[in-house]
Amino acid sequence: MTTRNAAKLPSQEEICYTVETLSVVRCPQDGKAPWNTMASSAVNASAAPADPTILSRSAHSISRSQIDENTLKVLYRLHRNGYQAYLVGGSVRDLLLGRTPKDFDIGTDATPQQVKKLFRNCFLVGRRFRLAHIRFGSDQVIEVATFRRHPHPDELPEDPEEHGTFLQNQFGTPREDAFRRDFTINALFYNIADFSIVDHVGGLQDLKDCRLRVIGVPGVRFAEDPVRMLRALEFSARLGFSLETETLDAIAENAQIIAEAAPARVREELLELFRHGVGAEVLQRAQSLGLLQPLMGGYQAGETTFKLLASLNQSFRKTGNVDESMILACLFIDRFWQKCPVHASLPINEVLLSAGHLLTPYCNHFRLAHGLRHQAREMLVGCYRFARGLGHRGQKRFLLNPETPRALEMFRLWNQASDGEPGLVETWQKALHTGHEPADKPVRPPGRRTHHRPRRRRRSKQNPGSG
Repeated sequence: MTTRNAAKLPSQEEICYTVETLSVVRCPQDGKAPWNTMASSAVNASAAPADPTILSRSAHSISRSQIDENTLKVLYRLHRNGYQAYLVGGSVRDLLLGRTPKDFDIGTDATPQQVKKLFRNCFLVGRRFRLAHIRFGSDQVIEVATFRRHPHPDELPEDPEEHGTFLQNQFGTPREDAFRRDFTINALFYNIADFSIVDHVGGLQDLKDCRLRVIGVPGVRFAEDPVRMLRALEFSARLGFSLETETLDAIAENAQIIAEAAPARVREELLELFRHGVGAEVLQRAQSLGLLQPLMGGYQAGETTFKLLASLNQSFRKTGNVDESMILACLFIDRFWQKCPVHASLPINEVLLSAGHLLTPYCNHFRLAHGLRHQAREMLVGCYRFARGLGHRGQKRFLLNPETPRALEMFRLWNQASDGEPGLVETWQKALHTGHEPADKPVRPPGRRTHHRPRRRRRSKQNPGSG
């Protein structure tokens, strides 16, 4: 949850709802409607069954062979020591959908200190909410979180500024923990004790119906954590699930508060979109809901931006790598052409300056490294060189630049998205191939000195010094 001013925090009535008063949205049963279809009215969670839906091992498809070996070790050790140990979050969702989880998270009723006593390789992290990170080797970390709950209104501190920390440090039951998660499909538990699936919020039915539901009132949940609005669009696009009208309306109404989220977290979420191949689709939906501009520090997309980003995502799928500098250049290339049209025949120094000024506000907002901005600027200027054609001054040195091949790849994608001339790209590819052939360097004659001693300065007669 992001930190905001006390005046902007949700009221006690909004944030201190319990399982008995939590509003759960009920969606259509067919699940075949598009992402912006109408949903039925919400009902009170008190109508939901008090007992969870439990699928025995024979009733679901998850096998322990699909779970990471080290994750199983942690689950078994917690269980053997008398604690509840559940596989939680997106890993259960992905396993039920036949997908490979990115990572595995664990929920337990053991406190962070109790978890630390069980594992020598455990480290407690987090200042606002303590988490146990159990490390295996140099590159694997398994996160273990204690079940949490929403506090009751009379439990909140008198100082509103302390509410944010207090809300995240109330331990609770698995059911209470499920109801404080973001979406129903992310609140499913896999119990290592009997290998069953535990569902408190109706997530199993939502998986079956291919729909994405917010747990509770969408506007309240988005006020708690504005990044949930972006995650709702991301999961809808990644999984092909429908989104209800109430959720979409809440995103449009609360779009401006996402500007209060930490830029570093938003940046990581944006990169995650491209890692999953849904960057163009999600950003286009965000723009239609008024979320894009506050999300990206005032950024406005151009005419061919989303088409270009879609081509870029396809390129990332082939290579398996996400190039943030190329994403940055693609976001601004439409505005770059407005400032630096090819027919204006601007000097390269002026083009460089314009590209740098164009990227600076965005880079400052997300605190991007200067090297990243430099690479994006070089790609934009490279596209300008490619668009104006061969035969210009500095062409040979430009072809030998190590950044030129990446700029040509971006120019190819833009040329494809804007229905440009394919022959121009082929011409430059040939020139790039021949331009990398270095000319023979002159050989220095033997005995010639390559370094010279600097000349000693003569002492001034007016100031001869002390020597």
